[in-house]
Amino acid sequence: TLSDHSSAVAHHFDSAEQQHHASFLGMWLFLVTEIMFFGGLFAGYTVYRRANPAAFADASAHLDVFLGGFNTAILIGSSLTMALAVHAAQTGRKNRLVACLLLTIGLGAVFLGVKAVEYSHKYHEHLIPGASFQYDAPVHAAGAEIFFSFYFAMTGMHAAHMVIGIVIMLILVHQSLKGRYTPAYFNPVEVTGLYWHFVDIVWIFLFPLLYLLGRH
Repeated sequence: TLSDHSSAVAHHFDSAEQQHHASFLGMWLFLVTEIMFFGGLFAGYTVYRRANPAAFADASAHLDVFLGGFNTAILIGSSLTMALAVHAAQTGRKNRLVACLLLTIGLGAVFLGVKAVEYSHKYHEHLIPGASFQYDAPVHAAGAEIFFSFYFAMTGMHAAHMVIGIVIMLILVHQSLKGRYTPAYFNPVEVTGLYWHFVDIVWIFLFPLLYLLGRH
C-alpha cells in the first residue's frame, strides 16, 4: 500500500497515491505521443511498400533474419527482467531490483551491439542510402534505397530510444543502491518499465515488417 506520509512525496501532491497516479498518467500520455511519432514512420513505410512491393521484398532479403530474430529474443528477455525489477521495487527487495535492472541494461547493450554489427555490414555492402548507395539489382535500386532509408530511420530511432532507456536505468541503479525505492515509493521504476515495454513492442512490429517481408 502506498503511504500517504512518504518523504518521497513532492510538495505539490497531497499523497503518495496521488503522485503515483499522476506519474503513471504522465507516462501514458508521453507514450501516446511516441505512438503517434512511430505511427508516422509506419504509415510512410506502408505507403512506399505498396508503391514498391517487389523492390522492398528484394531489399528485405539483404537483412540477416538470424540477427534480427536473436535481437527479438533479447528484447523479450529484457522485458521479463524489467518486469521483475518493478516487482522487486514494489516488494522492497533492493538487491534483486539492482540485479534485474543491471540484467535489463546488459540485454539492451547486447541488442545495440548486434545492431551496430548489422549497420557495419550494411556500410561495407554499400547499402547506406546516399551518394555511395550500390545495389546488385538495378531494376530494384530506387525502391531498395527507399527501403533502406526507412530501415535506418526506424531502427535508428528505436535504438536511440533504447539508449535513453539504458541511461535512465543506470540512474535507477544508482538511486536503488542508495535505498531510494521502497514499497511506498517506486514510481520511477514503474514508469521506466512502461517506457521499456513500449520500446520492446515497437521492435516486435519492426522485426516482421523489415526482416520477414516477402520471405516464404
